[in-house]
Amino acid sequence: MLDQAMLDKLLKFGVDHGASDVHFEVGAPPTYRIKGELLKAKVEPLTPEATLTIGEIILADRKLDLTELFPEQDATYSIPGLSRFRVSVFRQRGSVGCVLRVVPLEIQRIEELNLPSVLKDIANARRGLVLITGATGTGKSTTIAAMLQHVNDTRKAHIITIEDPIEFLFENAQSMIIQREVATDTHDYRSGMIAALRQDPDIIMLGEVRDQTTAAICLKAAETGHLVITTLHTPDVTSTIKRFTGFFERDDTQLARLAEVLQAVVSLRLVPKADMSGVVPAVEIMRVTHTLQECIREVEKHGEILDHLGKGREMYGMQTFDQHLSEMVRNQVVALETAKEAATRPGELERALLVE
Repeated sequence: MLDQAMLDKLLKFGVDHGASDVHFEVGAPPTYRIKGELLKAKVEPLTPEATLTIGEIILADRKLDLTELFPEQDATYSIPGLSRFRVSVFRQRGSVGCVLRVVPLEIQRIEELNLPSVLKDIANARRGLVLITGATGTGKSTTIAAMLQHVNDTRKAHIITIEDPIEFLFENAQSMIIQREVATDTHDYRSGMIAALRQDPDIIMLGEVRDQTTAAICLKAAETGHLVITTLHTPDVTSTIKRFTGFFERDDTQLARLAEVLQAVVSLRLVPKADMSGVVPAVEIMRVTHTLQECIREVEKHGEILDHLGKGREMYGMQTFDQHLSEMVRNQVVALETAKEAATRPGELERALLVE
């Protein structure tokens, strides 16, 4: 019979084998995402009773009756000394399902994650807005954690995080860090952000911009002298600008506000390594210059943003996905076909590599 000890054993197996996610769904055995591939455990498929038990263990403090209809639940689960997990508990075809994202106990540094060192400079900004973007599972939370840890290691700053749920746990080093969880420590993102402005922050990290209200509060916080770091589920820099301004129906006033406070956009895509030993981040980076401020202010110039990123690599540390992918192909980190699949302009990437 499945109990907490068995659940922990299944999760430990995943952590020990480098899984990024663990799936528990009716009709399939426990399934692990390892090096980007879904691999099924060699055990019997899970029954509705088994996944129900898993959900009840994870949500024990919520006092929910999972046999009844319930909304999706985001939560965390911990195995002391091993790992933390960010959990989504849901219903599918009348049964409970759970997906757990592995959150390491130790926060990796920027260089350990193979992220560009310019992210340290971005994290050191004293005010403004920084957007970390990418699809689900591309490493947004891990990247932000590494950036905040860099600040924690090097600066005496007051950092407030507002998360749903809390993922990485920070210990104070040079900085002082407050971590607040939605539904536990604050009612919602909006309430947490408003309160944070009264708590003497240097940096506010908001888990995600979900609507116009949180977008507006992020702008206000950035305008009043704080550094705000948050995420959007957008695939690249240009679409991030369009999505953020779309919260305000591309109002000229809001475009001007965004242009004034935006410090940087960092977009992430994970791609398999050439030796298939794991995945590596491909990163697109925009640091806002006067020229890019003009592009942000004027909707008709949004299409020019990508070209300016390519031109700003040497001076500002900016880069397009295709530039980073080309570099990784040249260094034999990523195979050419893999890079083409992840590229924004696959044909141009291949031509650029061929003429070198």
